[in-house]
Amino acid sequence: MSSHAASHPQDAHSDNPHADYIGDKVGFWFFLYTELVLFGGLFLGYFFYHMKYKEAFHEAGSHLNVFMGAGNTVVLLTSSLTMVMSLTALQKRKKGLSLLYLGMTILFALAFMVVKYFEWGAKFSYGLYPGSEILQSSHSDGVIIFYGLYFVMTGTHGVHVVLGLLALSWMFVWVWQGKIHADDYAYLENVGLYWHLVDLIWIYLFPLLYLVA
Repeated sequence: MSSHAASHPQDAHSDNPHADYIGDKVGFWFFLYTELVLFGGLFLGYFFYHMKYKEAFHEAGSHLNVFMGAGNTVVLLTSSLTMVMSLTALQKRKKGLSLLYLGMTILFALAFMVVKYFEWGAKFSYGLYPGSEILQSSHSDGVIIFYGLYFVMTGTHGVHVVLGLLALSWMFVWVWQGKIHADDYAYLENVGLYWHLVDLIWIYLFPLLYLVA
């Protein structure tokens, strides 16, 4: 028996769920780091052009709907809270309560995208989008760059919200089916970390774009 174990050392490692959990966690944190690098590059580009076109950025930012932006900030912050409450409930073996909070998180994510749909729709109706004839012919270079950054940054964030929404829905099904439970919740925890990152990025985007000075 000992010789068999010695010839297959990987078997002993695979029987250690704690080691697998740590490995998954390290891998996921590396993924989150790459996301920070992506948005960090966008933030650096924003700061560079903001210094160059400060007045134009202020003018363009004043036309964004602050109430919609603030409302979406509250929505995402609340969704982070319900995400934590879902994980906590699952750890306490309260599956139904965990599903309730997870469902609320999904609804908040949908609400964010609905608000963003109407906000983007208004900008398109006014011709304030990259490449539009109105924007190119009637506004300065600074304003054009601002709206280009606005759509790229909020669009990239929106893609991440949609991906998070899909992952949250997937987690809901797995919790419902019992594949994720109080003794094995690593996937839900990782999705929660991703969702917190999405919320954190928006907390920076909101003042940069909507409260630009």
